Amino acid sequence: MDPIKLEDLLQVWEEQVAPLRRDLGRALDNPELDAHLHRATVFLDRYDAATDAQDRSVLADIPRSAAFLSDGSAKITDCNRPGAVAFGISKGGPFVDLPFEPEDRALLQGVIRKVAGGRAEQRVTLRIRSSITGSPVILRVSPVVSKAQSLALVVSTELVWPLGFELIVQEAFGLTPAEVEIVRGITLGLPIKDIAEARGRSAETVRTQVRSILQKTETHSQSELVRVVLGLMDVAAMPSEAPSRSVPRGGALEPRDVRELWLADGRRLTWIEFGDPKGQPILFMHMDYGLIRWPASAERHARARKLRVIVPVRAGYGLTDLHLRAADHLGAVSQDYIAVLDHLAVQGAIALPMGADLRFAMNLSLRRPDLISGIVGAACQLPLRHAAQYERMDKWQRFILSNARYAPKVLPFLVQAGFSLARRLGKDVFFAQVNGNSRADIETFDRPEVREAILIGSDVCLSRERSAHEAFARECIGSEKDWSDVVRRCIVPVVLLLGDQDPQTPMETMRELAMDYPQLTMRFLPETGQLLFFKEWPLVLEEVELMIARLP
Repeated sequence: MDPIKLEDLLQVWEEQVAPLRRDLGRALDNPELDAHLHRATVFLDRYDAATDAQDRSVLADIPRSAAFLSDGSAKITDCNRPGAVAFGISKGGPFVDLPFEPEDRALLQGVIRKVAGGRAEQRVTLRIRSSITGSPVILRVSPVVSKAQSLALVVSTELVWPLGFELIVQEAFGLTPAEVEIVRGITLGLPIKDIAEARGRSAETVRTQVRSILQKTETHSQSELVRVVLGLMDVAAMPSEAPSRSVPRGGALEPRDVRELWLADGRRLTWIEFGDPKGQPILFMHMDYGLIRWPASAERHARARKLRVIVPVRAGYGLTDLHLRAADHLGAVSQDYIAVLDHLAVQGAIALPMGADLRFAMNLSLRRPDLISGIVGAACQLPLRHAAQYERMDKWQRFILSNARYAPKVLPFLVQAGFSLARRLGKDVFFAQVNGNSRADIETFDRPEVREAILIGSDVCLSRERSAHEAFARECIGSEKDWSDVVRRCIVPVVLLLGDQDPQTPMETMRELAMDYPQLTMRFLPETGQLLFFKEWPLVLEEVELMIARLP
């Protein structure tokens, strides 16, 4: 459930699960897996990227053990929340507030001075008895690097539940509030007798409740229950948001107003526009990454060449509302495009899709031939036919898309973990990790204009304020269904410009699929990948203008 381990999961999945790909759907279609994914998702919902370690107090990394910082003087330098709760201390409070006997406090104070001053071992472990509970407390004292003063970090075995953790446990395992309080007592090491006394119940009643708890949590002993709860406590205690470090600000891109339209069913649609407001309409489709912006020079070029670029933001991205789960994804997305174009009174647009957005452009041309007069695709995908075509993809693309086809139940969790990883690493680092095998894409992304357009444009997909992981999962599942009939019935002119280093749709696969659709014009551009449009936008727009010139 730790998103930073997603690549480890990918490796295990590739080695042990992928060979069963054809039977994966049946193998994963069982109630136990559904329950497991639900629990895992509850915790993943509360796990997100943290800020850089240097921007956080060392105490922020200790969410459950009572801990404090001290230089060995008469005052506590700082403490975490568990330290305040378990020891009754506070930042800047007196050292004598620690619940230990005077001689034990003096021993601890001397050890802190030695460790903080570098006159002792790197870590010293002490065993001191608490004057509150009468139980022994283990303390570990270690030095802390600080420019301002010499400090020691004291971490104890006294545990405190993070704020709100009881609600997380209750939701994850379906426990009653009374059962959660029993889990808390067991986790903190209290005997059943003490838990029963505190709750005004008999020990036998509490033991019966414990048996129910073990069944609900799918654990087999109290020690296993403690291990599960403590192992998940750190995950649940992580902050839910982190500042974005990847997106450059104050660059060459002009700000664009987000426009909105409210539908009769209460859903909100949004879109942006740039270029010449009176020019030839271009319907740009932003792919599942939500790439709604072009490089700054490309946006200026659109205005100079009298092109009106309309970019609807799809369902679940930005401020556009998701469709109902039962909605047909292809039909519902196509209807949203129709709603925006009809609202703007636009007809005869050239559609410019990327990736699997080709299905939306073609379906739109079939449903409303008056709206779309031609399609110019950039690094587009065609419907895949068999497992071997997934095997040719790079591992990250294969990991997501093969599961979209063969294990759609698992995909939403995997996508959400990927989004959490992207937020934790930063979108630029995550992009390099996912697309590292496409030299063309990495070189394209390194261009300042391209990087700015991608990172700012994809804010509708992933930013500090939002995460479109549910919409992304729906997009992937939809793209891996069979939409070959849509391709065959499409009658508007279609030109596909393809990359020779596309990590998702290699040349061999596209040439293989091209034989099924002789009506499509395909051309491979050298040294391009999935970011073909962002690298070769002058060639793409030249192709758009040629198509406009050929129209009646």
